Amino acid sequence: MTSWLITGAGGMLGQDLVSLLRDSGEDVTAADRGTLSITDAAAATAFVRQVRPAIVVNCAAWTAVDDAEAHESQALAVNGTGAANLATACAAIGATLIQPSTDYVFSGTGSRPYAEDDEPSPRTAYGRTKLAGERAVRRNLPETGYVLRTAWLYGAHGPNFVRTMIRLEAARPTVAVVDDQHGQPTWTADVARQILLLARSGARAGVYHATSSGQTTWLGFARAVFELLGADPGRVTPTSSSALSRPAPRPAYSVLGHDAWDRAGLPVLPGWRDALGRAFGAIAAAEGRTAVSGNVG
Repeated sequence: MTSWLITGAGGMLGQDLVSLLRDSGEDVTAADRGTLSITDAAAATAFVRQVRPAIVVNCAAWTAVDDAEAHESQALAVNGTGAANLATACAAIGATLIQPSTDYVFSGTGSRPYAEDDEPSPRTAYGRTKLAGERAVRRNLPETGYVLRTAWLYGAHGPNFVRTMIRLEAARPTVAVVDDQHGQPTWTADVARQILLLARSGARAGVYHATSSGQTTWLGFARAVFELLGADPGRVTPTSSSALSRPAPRPAYSVLGHDAWDRAGLPVLPGWRDALGRAFGAIAAAEGRTAVSGNVG
């Protein structure tokens, strides 16, 4: 049994990770925002010293992409300074730190999957602040710091794209969704399992990409949700990113490569359609709906 500290434990990924670890017989301390503010260096150090975990997973994050454009310093305090505070605290007690990060550290203008060692080039405040956190972890914990980039997350806990589409299917005759952004829908429960796998593997510290295999657009993702509800996917109509006015530009291409898992001899996450089919029953139930099928065509 390994001792774990999960910060941001009240979030979508945090809740799935805490549940998985406890079901797996691990010793888990779950710290939500009310329990621990990672932006307070002294508090973070004291908390980590008190708990003395072997592994810390920092699920605490500022994830409001558009709000970060107007409040970059506040976002940096959480995503950059907060991660640095935990890295320093982990270094002091010899703990491992796993830092979830994001596709937004890349420009999103590519045309092939981004490799783990590709040079980051964020175009948003959110991406810049998450990159600052990545660098702090790698700098302070070169042998025991892991960065786990993920993207297009959804799950049964908290707001996300799948739950929004479920609600809109019931409320509107048609729903317009962008068809010019490409990425990998990824279930938080799958990411949690990948975190546990990585921690148990003894794999080399560094950067790993925890996204589902395959790729689609937001339009394709939305139509898959409609299929699982037994609704006509043609009710989801295409639109363009330019039709939406948002403070932060969205990456046109957010597909991440998975070579680091192969090098470590570890499996990558399954395909996004498979994951959505497995996840959908619980997510639909959270919205008071029933899945008609567990398969996406």
